[in-house]
Formats: sequence, structure tokens, C-alpha cells
Amino acid sequence: MKQFNNVGGFTLVEILVSIFIIILMSGIIFANYRQGGQQFALQRSANKLAQDIRRAQQMAMSAEEYSGEVPVGGYGIYVEANPNPPYEKEYILFGNRDSDNHQYNSGSDYLIDTIPIEEGITVADIKLDGSSKSKINISFIPPDPQVWIIPPEGGLGSSVGEIILCIIGADCTVPTNIKTITVNRAGLIEIE
Repeated sequence: MKQFNNVGGFTLVEILVSIFIIILMSGIIFANYRQGGQQFALQRSANKLAQDIRRAQQMAMSAEEYSGEVPVGGYGIYVEANPNPPYEKEYILFGNRDSDNHQYNSGSDYLIDTIPIEEGITVADIKLDGSSKSKINISFIPPDPQVWIIPPEGGLGSSVGEIILCIIGADCTVPTNIKTITVNRAGLIEIE
């Protein structure tokens, strides 16, 4: 009488197939990990910029003092677009000491904070009332506050300003690669 030993096990082919499936799945996950990280960095950068614009707005509304005085021109954010290397990696929170120009002047205004943009993200474009510009000044003048969105050449200002962030090296015409922070003259700040 023969006895059969029914001990379960794996054949070499089954083990090789399992290893191949694990390697394939790891490759797919790893390939998408970098893109997912870039999307999170883009979202964080857009939220941070919108938060800093709101911070300037809040400082103006509360008439916050800086260096012992409330800046007569209020508080604002200054951003430059630079889509080609070297990428622009920061923007400026300032206190405006001149009530007439509504723009950041490095020689006379208060430099409150220089805020870095997250690695891998750039300011791809700035639009004022739909036209591309190289810079934007968004100022909030107390006490209401009044909102001024000023192009680089100065003037009366725009009614809507858009700051477009993009993943460096990505196609900035694809909606998933960009975030747009929109500010209007009523002080509404949105992220699209």
C-alpha cells in the first residue's frame, strides 16, 4: 500500500510568476509616485501663496504695526514670473510706506518676509485682466482694506490678478500641471 504525502508547496514557476507580478506592480507604483509628489507640491504651493496673500490682507485690516508704525500704504505681496531657468523661487510680503504708488520698492518699503516657493514649482505666468505680465503687486490699504492689483509699469491697477503656478518641466498648458491663484478688487482670493 502506497501512501501519498499531501504536503502543499509552490512550484518554481509559481514563485517566478509571483515575483514578476510584485516587480511589475512596484514599477507602476514607483513611476506614479514622483508625479503624485509633484501634484502635492503644486497644491501646497498654491495654498501657501493664497494664505500669504490673505496674511497681507489681514495685516492691513487689523492695522498691524511694523517697526513701530502702521505702513500708510498698507501691506502687500510682490511676485515675479520667470518661466525660464533660473526659476523664480520666492515672493515678497511687504509693508508699503508710500500711500500713492501701491507697489513694492526695495529701497523704501518694509521687507517683512521673503517666502520661498516649494522645490519643483515655478511661477509660470501672471495675468492682469487677462494679459500676461512679468510682475504683480497686490496691496491692501487699511482700514477697509482697499485692494490694489498693480502691473509692473504701475498705473491705475487691474480688477483681477492671476498668479499661475506650474510644475517645473511639465507642460503648463495642461490643467493638471497648474494652479491659478486669483485675486479681485473686492479682496476675494481663490485657487483654481
